[in-house]
Amino acid sequence: MAEPVVRVPDAKVALSTASVYPESTATAFEIAARLGYDGVEVMVWTDPVSQDIEALRRLSDYHRVPILAVHAPCLLITQRVWSTDPWVKLQRARAAAERLGASTVVVHPPFRWQRQYARDFVTGIWRMADETDVRFAVENMYPWRYRDREMLAYAPDWDVTKDDYRHFTVDLSHTATARTDAMGMIDRMGDRLGHVHLADGKGSAKDEHLVPGRGTQPCAELLERLAGTSFDGHVVIEVNTRRAMSSAEREADLAEALAFTRLHLARSAARPGTRSEVPSGATSGAPSGARSANSAAAPPATPAKGPSPTPTPEPPPTAAAPPQTPSHTPPQASSPGPSPGSSTARESRKSHTPGSSGVRPS
Repeated sequence: MAEPVVRVPDAKVALSTASVYPESTATAFEIAARLGYDGVEVMVWTDPVSQDIEALRRLSDYHRVPILAVHAPCLLITQRVWSTDPWVKLQRARAAAERLGASTVVVHPPFRWQRQYARDFVTGIWRMADETDVRFAVENMYPWRYRDREMLAYAPDWDVTKDDYRHFTVDLSHTATARTDAMGMIDRMGDRLGHVHLADGKGSAKDEHLVPGRGTQPCAELLERLAGTSFDGHVVIEVNTRRAMSSAEREADLAEALAFTRLHLARSAARPGTRSEVPSGATSGAPSGARSANSAAAPPATPAKGPSPTPTPEPPPTAAAPPQTPSHTPPQASSPGPSPGSSTARESRKSHTPGSSGVRPS
C-alpha cells in the first residue's frame, strides 16, 4: 500500500475569542462553528460572558465547539477582572479550564511593577502546574517602544525562554514586535512548546496581530515544523479584525487564517519530490473573495459547513461589546499598553521544590 502523500498532525486549530473584537465572546463561538474551527480559546476580559463559566459551557454545548484553552486575564484592561490578586486570577483560570475541559491556561509574565508577583512567578507557576493536569503555558511578550524609547515592562523578562517554565506559548505577533528571531525562540523552547498563538507582524512597535501570511514572520515555517514533530498542543488564531469594515470582511479574514493554517500544517509531510496535496477540509472556511498574501500557492477555498446547533431551552448568552479593546498594548503609546513528560521538563523540575500548598499571593 502506498504511503499517504500528506500526513496531517493531530494539532487542533482554535479561534481566540479576542479575534472577533469588537464583537462579543458569544459571536466568536458562532463564527468558529460556522467556519469549521476545531475549538476556541477564551480570552477572559471585560466581556461578562468571558468571565462566566456556565455561560461559556452553554455556548460550547449550543454550538458544539469545545473550549480548548483559557487565556487568563493578564492585560492592562483586565487588572480588576477575577480579582486584583494575580495569583487568584490564575487559580480561577485553572478552575475554569478544569470545569470546561480545556487543556491549557495561557499566562503572560508579570508587569515589572507587580514586584512580589514577579519575584515569585517562576516558582509559583511550577507549584500551580504540579497541582493540575492543565498546562500553564507562559507566553513570550516584547519591549514597549515609543518613538526612540524602549521600556522593559515585563519581569522576569519579556523573553520567557530566559527562565525555566514547564510549558511555553509562542506568539508570532509578539516576536515581530520584539524584533527577535522567532524560529530561534522556538528552538530554545524545544519540546516545552505547548501552545501557539498564530498571527503575523511587520516589526512595528504596535502589537499588530495580522492575518498569517500578511507580515514578515515565519508562520508557514513554524506550522510545517510542527507537522514534522511530536507537538501535542493547539494552534490558536489570534488576529486583530477591529478594522474590518463589515462582519463579512471579518469572517473572511478568519476563514483565510484557518485556511492558511491547515494548508501549512499539512504541507511538510509531503514526500520529497511529490506535490503536496491538501486533504479535505484543509482550506475549509474561506469564503469567496477572502484576501490572501499566498493566494497563488493556496488552492481555492470553499466554505465549510459548520455543525448544526443543538436546540436548547434557552438561547446562548450574549453580551454587548465592552468599551475597551483586548490589545496587549498600553493606551498611551498604541503599542505597549514540552510536553510534561519530556526529558527537558523532568531535568528542569529537579531545581524546584514545589510547596505543599498553593502559591503565595502578592
